Amino acid sequence: MKTMKTLSALALVAFACLANASTVTDEKIATLRQAPLNVEVTPPAMQQVMNKDVKQARNYPMQPPVIPHKIDGYQLDLKVNKCMSCHARTRTGESQAPMVSVTHYMDRDNNFLADLSPRRYFCVQCHVPQLDAKPLVDNEFIDIDHLLKADQVKAKH
Repeated sequence: MKTMKTLSALALVAFACLANASTVTDEKIATLRQAPLNVEVTPPAMQQVMNKDVKQARNYPMQPPVIPHKIDGYQLDLKVNKCMSCHARTRTGESQAPMVSVTHYMDRDNNFLADLSPRRYFCVQCHVPQLDAKPLVDNEFIDIDHLLKADQVKAKH
């Protein structure tokens, strides 16, 4: 009997919440679509991958480096890792590509391995190519070095 009263009370509360809930119109939902949700829009053209082979500055400590070239058609599966044909320690002299970090040759107990660690094998889970595209959202990130310099300037005045 006590369970029935509890269930009835919960049902009554749920009904009251639904009755008081106002409907949200599409105009009140903030999205990056820039169109109502029920309108099918033509997607924009795919952006070009930046293919400059120039090392990019990192935005924060421990950020994985971005890939500064196209990787279309690179085979990256359980059998082949195309990235390592240039970035493996044994290939960097020939390819002039930067060697992957020594951390990629360590297991989870920090023991060094002779070959690439299986947990670091799929490069694109951390490293991504950059697109030549306008950001959808403005970036307001301020690097720590800029903050420290601003503090030093304030301290001098």
